Amino acid sequence: MPVTPPHEERLASRYEMIRNTLREAILAGQAAPGLVLVEGPLAELFGTSRVPVRQALNLLHEEGLIRRFDGRGYLIDPDGSATAPQRLPLTRKLLGLEPREDLIDNRSLGERIHDELASCVIRFMVFGHYRIDEQRAAEALGVSRSIVREALMRLRDRGLVEKEPYSQWLAGPLTAQAVIQDYELRVLLEPDALRQGVEGVTRDELEKMLARIVDAQEAGSRVERSAIEQIEQDLHVTCLAGLRNARMAAIIRQCQIPMNVGRVLHEALHTSTDEAMLQEHRLVFEALLHGTVESASSCLRDHLCRARERTLQRLKVLSVLPEPELPPYLERLA
Repeated sequence: MPVTPPHEERLASRYEMIRNTLREAILAGQAAPGLVLVEGPLAELFGTSRVPVRQALNLLHEEGLIRRFDGRGYLIDPDGSATAPQRLPLTRKLLGLEPREDLIDNRSLGERIHDELASCVIRFMVFGHYRIDEQRAAEALGVSRSIVREALMRLRDRGLVEKEPYSQWLAGPLTAQAVIQDYELRVLLEPDALRQGVEGVTRDELEKMLARIVDAQEAGSRVERSAIEQIEQDLHVTCLAGLRNARMAAIIRQCQIPMNVGRVLHEALHTSTDEAMLQEHRLVFEALLHGTVESASSCLRDHLCRARERTLQRLKVLSVLPEPELPPYLERLA
């Protein structure tokens, strides 16, 4: 079975990377049937907390590659052969992962917690309004309260959470009205930001960005969600990074929250492809490579208008889906 390239795995969310890595090892027969997988040792192996490990194991269980048994953890049993449990120390070699140095997470602890809290907020904000408890988050993630507070302050700067003086941290809800308002600002600002920012992107980089879109189109329904997110990053972040107006750049970042709706829908329905988005992105990059920046800006404006309507439709789909299980540090508000 082909191994997902390391640079693509790093783009996926933490739990997806862990799920994909273990899935490949199980299907390739590298991780032996009967081996018991336990959250703690796996979290240490992947350099993360237990939260994304738990999510990854739940997905593998739903897929039927591992199963519960009379004991702690999960049993690798892709064929349902009722193999006897093997409780061995979990090592890279035992899981068939020894050559893959990319599993080592070199991010600081603060970065890991920031990313995990961001992923959690993004996943739940489309379902309602929530209070975030600093102390419970620290306990659940196994870090100090100050690290959690610092991460939440960074999320506030991104517009993902809010906090009034001496009050609780709040997240969501992402409403249809908020989506419409955010896209109104993006339609006004991003095309002009592209004119300025793309000056700092080389032709070679643009060609690689276009190639990623073409590869995703050819992959069709087999495209990885990480590839879709990289394509979004290419246009809406990398190509705008050279924007000289810092305040304008900050407003654009805060208005890009609706982009996360696609990720939430992917997690709920296990679908990655977005053919219309890919074609719209392709038109932008083809125009840029032809040197017609004005045409590219016009294509970007058209893409954002269409993306707004798709996002609103996705919100309607998500409104009828069951809310995921809440982590202990999130409390839904009435």
